[in-house]
Amino acid sequence: MSMQSLDLQVCRQARDWLWEGQGVWLCTVLHTFGSAPRGPGAMLVALASGELKGSLSGGCVEEDFIARLMAGGFDPVNQVVRYGDGGLAPTRALPCGGVLDILLEYLPAGGEANTHLAALEQALDGGELLTRSVTLGGQQRHISPGSMGQERVQRDGAQVLIRLGAVQKLLLAGWSPVAEYCATFALALGFEVVLCEPRSEVLETVELPGVEVIEVLPAVYIANGGCHRATAVVALTHDPRLDDLTLMEAVRTEAFYIGAMGSHRTSDKRRERLARVGGLAEPALQRLHAPIGLHLGSKTPAEIAIAVIADILRVANGISPGQLAASLTPRGIQRQMALQR
Repeated sequence: MSMQSLDLQVCRQARDWLWEGQGVWLCTVLHTFGSAPRGPGAMLVALASGELKGSLSGGCVEEDFIARLMAGGFDPVNQVVRYGDGGLAPTRALPCGGVLDILLEYLPAGGEANTHLAALEQALDGGELLTRSVTLGGQQRHISPGSMGQERVQRDGAQVLIRLGAVQKLLLAGWSPVAEYCATFALALGFEVVLCEPRSEVLETVELPGVEVIEVLPAVYIANGGCHRATAVVALTHDPRLDDLTLMEAVRTEAFYIGAMGSHRTSDKRRERLARVGGLAEPALQRLHAPIGLHLGSKTPAEIAIAVIADILRVANGISPGQLAASLTPRGIQRQMALQR
C-alpha cells in the first residue's frame, strides 16, 4: 500500500466518523528534522476514544499521541505539536533523534467538515491539486487551487499551507537501462509508474513488478489523457522517433516535469528540431529538462537514474535551482546540520 493511498483511507475514515456524528482529530506532518518514515503532508485521523487511521511516524509517536488525546491533553483548536527536542512536556525523544512537527486540527461533526474532507478525498483520488490553508489558534480552514510548483508544506505566521493531490506518477516513454532504474527508485518513493513501449521485442525482456506496462506509443498514451498535474514524463531512449513525439505531446499537458536524456549538444539539436518540425514555441521548449536530471557527474545507468529522480523530487517539492545551490554552500550545509541535531 502506498503512503498516498493510506492518506486517502484517512480521509474516508474521517468522513465515516463524521457521518456517525463523531468529531475527529486530523493530524498532518508538517516538518521532519532527521530521519523520518513519513514525509510532510502525511495524515492520521483519530477519535478521542483512541481509535485511529493512518500514520505519522511509523509507530514511534502514535501511542503517546493517543494517550494524550484520550486524557484530554489538547484544546480543540488548530495547533502545531512537536515531538522531539523542544517538544511536548515532558519531551518525548524520538528513537531516531529527530524532530517531528504535526498540525493538529479538531473537526466537529457537521456538513462543513464533511465538505472539506470530501474535497481532500477527491484531490487524493486523482482530482485537481488543492491547497489547504489552516489558521492556527482557531478552527478556520479553507481550500484553494494548488500547484506542483509550490512547496508541499509552507508556514507563514499563523497560516499553514498544505498542497494535496493525486499520487505522483512517473511516465517512462520507452524502455532502457536508465528507465529500469528510474522505475525501481520511483516505486520505492511511492510513485505510480507507467511504461509506454511500442516495441514488442523490447517488452519481451521487461520484468518489473509494480510497473504498469502498456504496448503503445508514448505520445498516443499522452494524447489520450495519460498525464495529470502530478505526472513526470521522462524520455530516456535516445531514439528521436520516440522521444520527439513524446515531448511534443507532453508540453500540451499539465505534467509538472518533462525531461529527455542526452548531452547538451543533443539537447540543443532536439530543441531546434522540435521548434522547426513540431512548431513548439519558446515557452513550451522552456518546460523541457534537457539534459535531464541533476548534474552529479553520473555515468552508469543507476547513477543517471538517481540524478533524474532527484531532479523530479526537486521540482515536485518546489525547490528552485537557486535554492538547491544555496543549500549546498558551506553555510547551507551548516544550517541543515543544525536543524537535524
